Amino acid sequence: MKLWILQKASSGLTAYEDARLREEARILGIDLEPVTPDEIDLIVTRGGRRSIRLRGEEVDLPDALLARTGSGTSYFTLAILRQFEHLGVPVINSSSAIETVKDKLYCQQLLAQVNLPIPRTMLVRFPVDSELVERQIGFPCVVKVLAGSYGEGIYLSRNRESFRDLMELVASLDAGKSLILQEYIGDRPGQDLRVWVIGGRVVGAMLRCSTDGSFKANITRGGRGENFPVDEAIDVLARDCARTLGLEIAGIDLLFDGEGYRVCEANSAPGFSGFEAATGANVARQILQHCHWRIRRQLAAPLLPALVERVTQIQRAP
Repeated sequence: MKLWILQKASSGLTAYEDARLREEARILGIDLEPVTPDEIDLIVTRGGRRSIRLRGEEVDLPDALLARTGSGTSYFTLAILRQFEHLGVPVINSSSAIETVKDKLYCQQLLAQVNLPIPRTMLVRFPVDSELVERQIGFPCVVKVLAGSYGEGIYLSRNRESFRDLMELVASLDAGKSLILQEYIGDRPGQDLRVWVIGGRVVGAMLRCSTDGSFKANITRGGRGENFPVDEAIDVLARDCARTLGLEIAGIDLLFDGEGYRVCEANSAPGFSGFEAATGANVARQILQHCHWRIRRQLAAPLLPALVERVTQIQRAP
């Protein structure tokens, strides 16, 4: 089995994740090769599998492509993913799922459509009516850019005055920018859950705790992680969220809300160094095993219609 990992050149796999995936690939007998979008050229033609070049050379395509570009996925990267899909190469996660998750507002729209619990969310443009925000969202409120990761582009406005100051600053930089406002769920400030879902199954949950007084608990910001027991509510909510967004591999972030949870965000290429350390789960192996399963399913797909037809013929025979 030959697997390519498509990653951003500047912020792809961490050294830990690279080492773990290579280690598990050796155990599973997988030929693993990390590549970046800058190393790939597309030639849109009827040439089929000859329409992709790696580092300027025509090469055999992999059996599957694991996409780890996340919220930083550019138009060019999406075009690469779509070309692989067009050529019948399994892409995990799919281009459509990655594009969906990159847009935080669209994610919330899809989740709300199927009645999954989310914070009250509002899209605003400038000039922002702070009185309307106070009536619909209330203060404190969370201010987010439409796309971002690792806790970047997320701010907490604690009252109308601080919100107005922030809006004035943003407007002075880019008056055409749209922002997402969300209800602040403050039952457990500075804490949330990161739940990993692979192939429709919950791998585990990690409690993330801020260590610097911030309301953001991202491990990449210095947050502390520890194992958290997965109850039925977490299991069902995380799986439903991943399925709704079309994610085969997902990091679902949940907020504590009374006795239950609300979906904060979903990630198409979550990091797993802190998660493995906190939970003891072998995420790297389960990612690769899922990729292997997808390849087997893809290979079997063309055989199924012929098999069904043959069984039908046998059943109809006198």
